[in-house]
Amino acid sequence: MFYIRNLLLLSALSCFLGLVIGLIKPWIMLWWEDTQNRKKVIKLYGTLGLLFLVAYYLLGLI
Repeated sequence: MFYIRNLLLLSALSCFLGLVIGLIKPWIMLWWEDTQNRKKVIKLYGTLGLLFLVAYYLLGLI
């Protein structure tokens, strides 16, 4: 359980790092999309980061 929590925390932190990088230069983080903009970066990396963070805290309660 400890390793899964650490993996979720690392995933959340990497998503938030990707969010910060994507807010500066969206084309770096959304290279596979036809149009890269900051709204898509926030939707993708922000949502994933929050989901990983919520899962991390939920596993801490168990």
